[in-house]
Amino acid sequence: MLLIGLTGSIATGKSTVSSLLASPPHNIPVIDADLLARKVVEPGTSGYAAIVTHFASSTPDLLVAASSPDMPADGPSGLGRPLNRPALGRRVFGESESLRRDRAVLNGIVHPAVRRELAKAVMAAYLRGHWAVVLDVPLLFEGGLDRFCGVTVVVAVRDPEVQLRRLTARDPHLTREDAENRVRSQGNVREKAARCAARGEGNGVVLWNDGSREELAESLGREMASLKARSPEWWSWALLGCPPLAVLAAAWQFWQNTRLNRKWQESKRTSKL
Repeated sequence: MLLIGLTGSIATGKSTVSSLLASPPHNIPVIDADLLARKVVEPGTSGYAAIVTHFASSTPDLLVAASSPDMPADGPSGLGRPLNRPALGRRVFGESESLRRDRAVLNGIVHPAVRRELAKAVMAAYLRGHWAVVLDVPLLFEGGLDRFCGVTVVVAVRDPEVQLRRLTARDPHLTREDAENRVRSQGNVREKAARCAARGEGNGVVLWNDGSREELAESLGREMASLKARSPEWWSWALLGCPPLAVLAAAWQFWQNTRLNRKWQESKRTSKL
Protein backbone atom coordinates (compact mmCIF):
# COMPACT_ATOMS: atom_id res chain seq x y z
CA MET A 1 0.00 0.00 0.00
CA LEU A 2 1.34 3.41 -0.98
CA LEU A 3 1.44 6.01 1.79
CA ILE A 4 0.97 9.46 0.28
CA GLY A 5 2.07 12.21 2.64
CA LEU A 6 0.05 15.35 1.87
CA THR A 7 1.17 18.66 3.32
CA GLY A 8 1.43 22.36 2.59
CA SER A 9 0.57 25.33 4.73
CA ILE A 10 -2.55 27.02 5.94
CA ALA A 11 -4.70 28.41 3.07
CA THR A 12 -2.60 26.94 0.25
CA GLY A 13 -5.25 24.46 -0.90
CA LYS A 14 -4.23 21.30 0.96
CA SER A 15 -7.80 20.66 2.13
CA THR A 16 -9.04 21.04 -1.46
CA VAL A 17 -6.56 18.42 -2.65
CA SER A 18 -7.55 16.16 0.25
CA SER A 19 -11.21 16.46 -0.75
CA LEU A 20 -10.43 15.75 -4.40
CA LEU A 21 -8.44 12.63 -3.51
CA ALA A 22 -11.27 11.28 -1.34
CA SER A 23 -13.80 11.75 -4.18
CA PRO A 24 -14.26 10.07 -7.57
CA PRO A 25 -12.34 9.24 -9.65
CA HIS A 26 -9.59 8.78 -7.04
CA ASN A 27 -11.59 7.42 -4.07
CA ILE A 28 -8.53 7.16 -1.83
CA PRO A 29 -9.04 7.04 1.96
CA VAL A 30 -7.74 10.21 3.62
CA ILE A 31 -6.50 10.30 7.20
CA ASP A 32 -6.79 13.92 8.34
CA ALA A 33 -4.36 14.80 11.14
CA ASP A 34 -6.32 17.98 11.94
CA LEU A 35 -9.46 15.95 12.64
CA LEU A 36 -7.46 13.53 14.77
CA ALA A 37 -5.91 16.50 16.61
CA ARG A 38 -9.41 17.62 17.56
CA LYS A 39 -10.38 14.11 18.60
CA VAL A 40 -7.43 13.63 20.97
CA VAL A 41 -8.23 16.83 22.91
CA GLU A 42 -11.96 16.34 23.31
CA PRO A 43 -13.32 16.60 26.87
CA GLY A 44 -12.58 13.42 28.76
CA THR A 45 -9.30 12.65 26.98
CA SER A 46 -5.85 12.77 28.56
CA GLY A 47 -4.86 15.43 26.00
CA TYR A 48 -7.69 17.69 27.11
CA ALA A 49 -6.70 17.28 30.75
CA ALA A 50 -3.06 18.11 30.02
CA ILE A 51 -3.95 21.25 28.05
CA VAL A 52 -6.31 22.52 30.74
CA THR A 53 -3.71 21.86 33.43
CA HIS A 54 -1.00 23.81 31.61
CA PHE A 55 -2.92 26.67 29.98
CA ALA A 56 -6.00 27.37 32.12
CA SER A 57 -4.24 29.65 34.60
CA SER A 58 -2.83 31.92 31.85
CA THR A 59 -5.75 31.73 29.41
CA PRO A 60 -9.04 32.75 31.09
CA ASP A 61 -11.08 32.05 27.94
CA LEU A 62 -9.46 28.66 27.29
CA LEU A 63 -12.82 26.85 27.47
CA VAL A 64 -15.93 27.61 25.44
CA ALA A 65 -18.37 29.71 27.47
CA ALA A 66 -21.65 28.11 28.51
CA SER A 67 -24.23 28.72 25.77
CA SER A 68 -27.08 29.13 28.23
CA PRO A 69 -27.47 29.80 31.97
CA ASP A 70 -28.72 26.28 32.59
CA MET A 71 -25.76 24.57 30.90
CA PRO A 72 -23.76 22.50 33.42
CA ALA A 73 -20.43 23.99 34.45
CA ASP A 74 -18.70 20.86 33.21
CA GLY A 75 -20.25 21.05 29.72
CA PRO A 76 -23.07 19.20 27.99
CA SER A 77 -21.18 15.90 28.06
CA GLY A 78 -20.37 16.17 31.74
CA LEU A 79 -16.68 15.73 30.90
CA GLY A 80 -15.79 19.42 30.68
CA ARG A 81 -16.50 22.33 28.38
CA PRO A 82 -14.79 22.10 24.95
CA LEU A 83 -11.57 23.97 24.27
CA ASN A 84 -11.91 27.47 22.82
CA ARG A 85 -9.62 26.81 19.87
CA PRO A 86 -9.29 30.45 18.66
CA ALA A 87 -8.28 31.50 22.18
CA LEU A 88 -5.76 28.66 22.41
CA GLY A 89 -4.41 29.64 19.00
CA ARG A 90 -3.86 33.22 20.10
CA ARG A 91 -2.10 31.85 23.17
CA VAL A 92 0.53 29.87 21.24
CA PHE A 93 0.90 31.43 17.76
CA GLY A 94 3.63 34.05 17.55
CA GLU A 95 7.38 34.47 17.41
CA SER A 96 8.25 35.48 20.98
CA GLU A 97 10.28 33.04 23.06
CA SER A 98 7.45 32.46 25.54
CA LEU A 99 4.94 31.73 22.76
CA ARG A 100 7.37 29.31 21.15
CA ARG A 101 7.79 27.49 24.46
CA ASP A 102 4.04 27.22 24.95
CA ARG A 103 3.58 26.07 21.37
CA ALA A 104 6.17 23.35 22.00
CA VAL A 105 4.24 22.27 25.10
CA LEU A 106 1.00 22.07 23.11
CA ASN A 107 2.68 20.12 20.31
CA GLY A 108 4.21 17.77 22.88
CA ILE A 109 0.71 16.99 24.15
CA VAL A 110 -1.08 16.66 20.81
CA HIS A 111 1.47 15.17 18.39
CA PRO A 112 2.18 11.83 20.15
CA ALA A 113 -1.56 11.16 20.52
CA VAL A 114 -2.16 12.02 16.86
CA ARG A 115 0.66 9.68 15.75
CA ARG A 116 -0.98 6.80 17.60
CA GLU A 117 -4.31 7.48 15.91
CA LEU A 118 -2.59 7.79 12.52
CA ALA A 119 -0.94 4.39 12.95
CA LYS A 120 -4.29 2.78 13.78
CA ALA A 121 -5.95 4.34 10.73
CA VAL A 122 -3.13 3.29 8.37
CA MET A 123 -3.30 -0.28 9.63
CA ALA A 124 -7.07 -0.32 9.04
CA ALA A 125 -6.60 0.89 5.44
CA TYR A 126 -3.89 -1.74 4.87
CA LEU A 127 -6.16 -4.54 6.11
CA ARG A 128 -8.95 -3.36 3.79
CA GLY A 129 -6.61 -3.78 0.80
CA HIS A 130 -6.45 -0.18 -0.46
CA TRP A 131 -3.73 0.50 -3.03
CA ALA A 132 -3.00 3.87 -1.38
CA VAL A 133 -3.90 5.98 1.63
CA VAL A 134 -3.36 9.72 2.13
CA LEU A 135 -1.85 11.12 5.32
CA ASP A 136 -3.06 14.73 5.44
CA VAL A 137 -0.58 16.30 7.87
CA PRO A 138 0.17 20.07 8.01
CA LEU A 139 3.52 19.49 9.76
CA LEU A 140 4.54 16.36 7.86
CA PHE A 141 8.23 17.27 7.57
CA GLU A 142 8.47 18.90 10.98
CA GLY A 143 7.00 15.83 12.68
CA GLY A 144 9.24 13.41 10.76
CA LEU A 145 6.27 11.53 9.32
CA ASP A 146 7.54 12.00 5.76
CA ARG A 147 10.04 9.20 6.49
CA PHE A 148 7.20 6.67 6.42
CA CYS A 149 5.64 7.85 3.14
CA GLY A 150 6.20 6.37 -0.29
CA VAL A 151 5.60 9.76 -1.88
CA THR A 152 5.27 13.27 -0.49
CA VAL A 153 2.89 15.83 -2.00
CA VAL A 154 3.20 19.53 -1.15
CA VAL A 155 0.44 21.98 -2.07
CA ALA A 156 2.02 25.43 -2.32
CA VAL A 157 1.57 28.95 -3.65
CA ARG A 158 4.31 31.04 -5.20
CA ASP A 159 2.85 34.38 -4.02
CA PRO A 160 2.70 34.78 -0.19
CA GLU A 161 -0.02 37.42 -0.57
CA VAL A 162 -2.34 34.82 -2.14
CA GLN A 163 -2.01 32.72 0.99
CA LEU A 164 -2.80 35.59 3.36
CA ARG A 165 -5.73 36.76 1.23
CA ARG A 166 -7.26 33.28 1.21
CA LEU A 167 -6.78 32.87 4.96
CA THR A 168 -8.44 36.17 5.90
CA ALA A 169 -11.31 35.47 3.49
CA ARG A 170 -11.83 32.04 5.05
CA ASP A 171 -11.45 33.21 8.66
CA PRO A 172 -12.64 36.85 8.73
CA HIS A 173 -12.26 37.02 12.52
CA LEU A 174 -8.46 36.97 12.07
CA THR A 175 -6.55 40.23 11.97
CA ARG A 176 -3.73 40.64 9.48
CA GLU A 177 -1.24 40.04 12.32
CA ASP A 178 -3.10 36.89 13.44
CA ALA A 179 -3.06 35.58 9.88
CA GLU A 180 0.67 36.26 9.46
CA ASN A 181 1.43 34.52 12.77
CA ARG A 182 -0.52 31.42 11.71
CA VAL A 183 1.22 31.29 8.35
CA ARG A 184 4.65 31.61 9.97
CA SER A 185 3.83 28.92 12.56
CA GLN A 186 3.57 26.32 9.77
CA GLY A 187 6.84 27.24 8.09
CA ASN A 188 7.65 28.64 4.67
CA VAL A 189 5.60 26.65 2.18
CA ARG A 190 7.99 27.50 -0.66
CA GLU A 191 10.81 25.89 1.31
CA LYS A 192 8.61 22.82 1.84
CA ALA A 193 8.04 22.73 -1.92
CA ALA A 194 11.78 22.89 -2.56
CA ARG A 195 12.40 20.09 -0.07
CA CYS A 196 9.71 17.98 -1.70
CA ALA A 197 11.05 18.57 -5.22
CA ALA A 198 14.56 17.64 -4.04
CA ARG A 199 13.30 14.12 -3.28
CA GLY A 200 13.20 13.48 -7.02
CA GLU A 201 10.66 12.13 -9.48
CA GLY A 202 8.46 9.45 -7.99
CA ASN A 203 9.26 10.51 -4.43
CA GLY A 204 8.12 14.14 -4.32
CA VAL A 205 5.27 16.00 -6.03
CA VAL A 206 4.70 19.77 -5.82
CA LEU A 207 1.24 21.10 -6.74
CA TRP A 208 1.36 24.86 -7.31
CA ASN A 209 -2.02 26.37 -6.48
CA ASP A 210 -1.96 30.06 -7.33
CA GLY A 211 -4.77 29.55 -9.86
CA SER A 212 -8.25 28.05 -9.91
CA ARG A 213 -9.63 24.86 -8.38
CA GLU A 214 -10.08 23.44 -11.89
CA GLU A 215 -6.39 23.96 -12.68
CA LEU A 216 -5.44 22.32 -9.39
CA ALA A 217 -7.70 19.31 -10.07
CA GLU A 218 -6.17 18.89 -13.53
CA SER A 219 -2.61 18.91 -12.15
CA LEU A 220 -3.59 16.47 -9.43
CA GLY A 221 -5.17 14.09 -11.94
CA ARG A 222 -1.97 13.93 -13.99
CA GLU A 223 0.19 13.28 -10.94
CA MET A 224 -2.12 10.59 -9.52
CA ALA A 225 -2.19 8.73 -12.85
CA SER A 226 1.61 8.66 -12.78
CA LEU A 227 1.70 7.47 -9.16
CA LYS A 228 -0.82 4.70 -9.77
CA ALA A 229 1.21 3.45 -12.72
CA ARG A 230 4.19 3.11 -10.40
CA SER A 231 2.18 1.41 -7.63
CA PRO A 232 -0.26 -1.03 -9.29
CA GLU A 233 -3.11 -2.59 -7.33
CA TRP A 234 -1.61 -6.10 -7.54
CA TRP A 235 1.31 -4.85 -5.42
CA SER A 236 -1.09 -3.82 -2.67
CA TRP A 237 -2.66 -7.26 -2.65
CA ALA A 238 0.80 -8.88 -2.54
CA LEU A 239 1.69 -6.79 0.52
CA LEU A 240 -1.62 -7.69 2.15
CA GLY A 241 -1.17 -11.40 1.46
CA CYS A 242 2.43 -11.43 2.70
CA PRO A 243 2.87 -9.25 5.82
CA PRO A 244 6.65 -9.93 6.05
CA LEU A 245 6.99 -8.46 2.55
CA ALA A 246 5.01 -5.41 3.70
CA VAL A 247 7.37 -4.96 6.65
CA LEU A 248 10.44 -5.22 4.40
CA ALA A 249 8.97 -2.74 1.91
CA ALA A 250 8.16 -0.28 4.72
CA ALA A 251 11.66 -0.63 6.18
CA TRP A 252 13.24 -0.03 2.77
CA GLN A 253 11.09 3.08 2.23
CA PHE A 254 11.97 4.41 5.69
CA TRP A 255 15.69 3.96 4.99
CA GLN A 256 15.40 5.65 1.59
CA ASN A 257 13.54 8.61 3.05
CA THR A 258 16.00 8.95 5.92
CA ARG A 259 18.79 9.10 3.35
CA LEU A 260 16.92 11.76 1.35
CA ASN A 261 16.36 13.83 4.50
CA ARG A 262 20.04 13.68 5.38
CA LYS A 263 20.93 14.80 1.87
CA TRP A 264 18.51 17.74 2.18
CA GLN A 265 19.90 18.80 5.54
CA GLU A 266 23.44 18.60 4.20
CA SER A 267 22.51 20.77 1.21
CA LYS A 268 20.99 23.32 3.61
CA ARG A 269 24.17 23.41 5.70
CA THR A 270 26.33 23.77 2.60
CA SER A 271 24.23 26.66 1.27
CA LYS A 272 24.76 28.60 4.52
CA LEU A 273 28.56 28.39 4.31
